[in-house]
Formats: sequence, C-alpha cells, structure tokens
Amino acid sequence: MNPLPSLVLKLAYAGLIPFVGLALMVQLAPTPLNYLSAESLAAYGAIITSFMGALHWGANLHTLGNLPPGDRWEDRNAWIWGVIPALIAWVALHIYIPVGLVILASALVIQLNIDKETYQYYFANNEARDAFITLRARLTYVSAACLGWAAVVIIFVQN
Repeated sequence: MNPLPSLVLKLAYAGLIPFVGLALMVQLAPTPLNYLSAESLAAYGAIITSFMGALHWGANLHTLGNLPPGDRWEDRNAWIWGVIPALIAWVALHIYIPVGLVILASALVIQLNIDKETYQYYFANNEARDAFITLRARLTYVSAACLGWAAVVIIFVQN
C-alpha cells in the first residue's frame, strides 16, 4: 500500500495535465495558438520549478529548531537550494522560448537528483520518503519530456 494519501497522488498527477496538454498544443495547434501554448508551457514549467525549490523552505520551516545546532543542511544549504530553482526559472522565462524550455526541463531533472539526497532530512518515515521520491521521479520525467518535446517541435518542426 502506498503511504501517500490518494488525494496527494490525484493532485500530483493532475499537475501533469498542463504539461501534456500544452506540449500537444505546441505541436498541433495552428499559429498563433501554438506560440501562445509555448509561452504558457514555459510559464507553467517555471512555476513548477520554483515550487519544487520552495518545498525545501516549507520542510525547513517545519524542522526549524528541531535539528542539532550547526547542522549544515538546516543552517544554510536548504535555504539556498530553495531559492536557486526560482532564479533559474525566472531567467528561463526571459530567453528564447525553446532554450528556456530546455533549461526548465534540465532544472527539474537536476532538482530531482539533488532532492533524492536531501529529502532524507525531511521525512521521519523512510517508506513515505521512498514513495514520494518515486512519485516525484515519475512527475519529473513526464514534465521534462513535455518541455523538451515542445522545444524540439519549435526548433525543428515549426521552422
């Protein structure tokens, strides 16, 4: 049995709808709707990238004061890592859209790999942590694939 509540699973997978729908619109919709879809996909990707970084702030606020003084992760790294994805996402929104989409896809995958190591500080239950990381990996790979696919379509198919 999955230790994550079914509502969490439903909401998490529902969060993929804009990624999949907008990536399809980039490929299949007529101009200018395809370009609007690409802009919307980049914006949604930036929001999710920022959200994934913000999880560290939320978790760190929850454990604030509960870890031994001098814990390097609590003292500095989680706070810094929680902001970096938002900054990357912001930059990605201000450059050529296909490049921004690739940056966002890369950021999500890099975040996943870093977070696999850092979530140990946030979960008291290893089974819940493992279930969340599995869910997170599935969501990340689908999201990154949609962002990457849209970039490929814009660069190679629409030109």
